[in-house]
Amino acid sequence: MLLADIAATGRDVAAVSSRKAKVERLAACLKQLSDDEVVPGVAWLCGELRQRQIGVGWAALRDLPDVAAEDPTLTVTAVDATFAEIGALAGPGSQAARRAALAALFARATGPEQAFLRALLVGEVRQGALAGVMADAVAAATGLPLTALRRAVLLRGDLRVVAETALRDGAEGLAAFRLQVGRPLAPMLAQPAEDLADALTRSGPAAVEEKLDGARVQVHRDGSDVLVVTRSLDDITARVPEVVEAALALPVRTAVLDGEAIALRPDGRPQPFQVTASRVGSRADVAKARAATPLSAVLFDALHLDGQDLLDGPAADRFAALSAVAPAESIVRRVAVPEEDAAEFLAATLRRGHEGVVVKSLASPYAAGRRGGGWWKVKPRHTLDLVVLAAEWGHGRRRGWLSNLHLGARDPSGLVGDAGGFVMLGKTFKGMTDAMLKWQTEFLLERAVSRDAYTVYVRPELVVEIAFDGVQTSPRYPGGVTLRFARVKGYRTDKRVDETDTLEAVRALHVS
Repeated sequence: MLLADIAATGRDVAAVSSRKAKVERLAACLKQLSDDEVVPGVAWLCGELRQRQIGVGWAALRDLPDVAAEDPTLTVTAVDATFAEIGALAGPGSQAARRAALAALFARATGPEQAFLRALLVGEVRQGALAGVMADAVAAATGLPLTALRRAVLLRGDLRVVAETALRDGAEGLAAFRLQVGRPLAPMLAQPAEDLADALTRSGPAAVEEKLDGARVQVHRDGSDVLVVTRSLDDITARVPEVVEAALALPVRTAVLDGEAIALRPDGRPQPFQVTASRVGSRADVAKARAATPLSAVLFDALHLDGQDLLDGPAADRFAALSAVAPAESIVRRVAVPEEDAAEFLAATLRRGHEGVVVKSLASPYAAGRRGGGWWKVKPRHTLDLVVLAAEWGHGRRRGWLSNLHLGARDPSGLVGDAGGFVMLGKTFKGMTDAMLKWQTEFLLERAVSRDAYTVYVRPELVVEIAFDGVQTSPRYPGGVTLRFARVKGYRTDKRVDETDTLEAVRALHVS
């Protein structure tokens, strides 16, 4: 298949809003892929590279050749091979070699292909073909039950491989997937609830447990061998010796456990998330990093223990099995308590510095990779009134609209910028409807003061209400902080810019 066909499918998927229509277009494309094209094709249509990262960012894409004037010639396999070659470049001269390889690839690409490649390489494919929609598309393309496909994704942990197997081997291929100690599974995810009452109403009898702001880990133990992977199934075993030691200390021979690695202060309160993330992400001198920032392993689910698979059983049984073998490492939770007690537990959890609670149905099986399969997260919501400083042109479905907003807080003190000016806190493209995108594009273009290839800089006149999950340290922005999971709640045309929140107010929300 040609890359142009993948790009065209991406445009078609972005152009429709209904899930059914997206699934139909994706399924039609999947049916045309050869066996060796399925893995990269599925990855690209989900907005990611098969190789995950190849060392290419915006800087490498600034100066690229003109589009190819001839008909499309790039194939899926050739582009995938080029990505693999670029990702393998290392050492002296690798940056120049990477740029040369990119230039050669883009020189062969037509305009639509260049646009798709650019969006893919910088993670800006916005067409709505996420994993859940793609799983539905694979089921539609093969005629296989969606339940069987989802279970295979759970057990294999990689939708791309499952899609390849389903398209090639059908039901027999899916049935061959089994839980295997040492092979990561796709993690179960929680969906956001409006509040605690909403979560408890949806869940029925439930466990309410601390929601830690740590690094999600899945731990596999087979005798003296331990594997620790992240939520995205990356192997971090060598970086987290504390988790390995905790797993080896358990009175079991084989286990697959779900939990978090988190950096805690001496008083038991959590360090800021970026402290944990930095420690887990560090590859250099693990012993030194451990001495400076020790990690704790906190477990909240058991999928396998000593030869017995538990993931299909009710959560109540899994939690009990985990508590029996790992009482010291198990997460703090309350089981089947009244709403008043759950509310008190939430309040106490927040006082301990954690970010909220997760409500888990005691009857639910472990439904990997699915939001809404029995887990609901409850966190306090924050909002700020900020000013739009600039906006970036969108990609995919948002092409032609100003999308990614640059957010600024007032700095009346002038300690960071000019007195009475604004300090950038970060960006967001989330939470916007098509109507909002159209309106803000027209509004902001009328207030443009300068622009470059990607960004329109505007007079600071538009006030936007931003919801977010927290404030964290960021050396990337001049105020030293940024917002976590920022999304647009709405525009406040009723507010003047001198009524917006200040940098000092934002910093007051930061947990140091």
